[in-house]
Amino acid sequence: MRYPKGLVQAKELAYASAHLTSIEINSTFYGSQKPETFREWARETPDGFVFSVKVPQTITHDKILVDCDAEIAEFLETMDILGPKLGPIVFQFPFFSRSIFPDRHAFTDRLIPFLKKLPANHKFGIEIRNRDWLNAEFADLLRDHQIAFVLQDRSWMLNPLELQFDPITAGWTYIRWLGDRKQIEAQTMTWDKVVVDRTTELSSWVDFCYQIMKRGVLVYAYANNHFQGHGPATIEQFQNLWHEKGLPEIEKPHRMKREPSLFD
Repeated sequence: MRYPKGLVQAKELAYASAHLTSIEINSTFYGSQKPETFREWARETPDGFVFSVKVPQTITHDKILVDCDAEIAEFLETMDILGPKLGPIVFQFPFFSRSIFPDRHAFTDRLIPFLKKLPANHKFGIEIRNRDWLNAEFADLLRDHQIAFVLQDRSWMLNPLELQFDPITAGWTYIRWLGDRKQIEAQTMTWDKVVVDRTTELSSWVDFCYQIMKRGVLVYAYANNHFQGHGPATIEQFQNLWHEKGLPEIEKPHRMKREPSLFD
């Protein structure tokens, strides 16, 4: 999917939702937005469309889950404006040095009480960037709370085939194709075309997604521009590879209901 030339920014969401079934919102990570923004997003997208959102960095990076009950409550109240179009809510944690958490247990000692307070009527996922923390014990912790373990394809993290445990910790999973930021930015900063061939990796992801879908697991997957140079092209290639393997049809985007006119 590529935006047509001349398409104004205000129309980009409507165009994207006509070609995709879901998008990941990054702006919520950097700060709060007006409730009216989310009302507009809900109005501009068809039934069945899903927004995945990131928890504000105030919670994950600044306060790191400490004394942030008010912040998470306000955030969830605002996200609920999206209604049934609100999908996964992702806690994207940074890499933590030993000066912040000496080990994984110090982190989980803080995480567990926080998870217990989260409402059960939302989908939550956790992205961890400390590679050494990822093991079966951590996965079981998330599984106990029905929190999805966010899978990442990036240069310094393990992919699912390299993990020594089952990474599916809820009835759904979340995949982020993130790539190597430094490698890509050395080649382009325009994000309008593929500059790195990741066909082999994507083909492996197709196989992985099919296997977990056969388990009845719902898959949310998103591509960053840094994965190949153009996120929409990555999604398109994944879909093409999926079809080439003869796998079951992927859900197609819904259409907006046309407003009635005087001639109906």
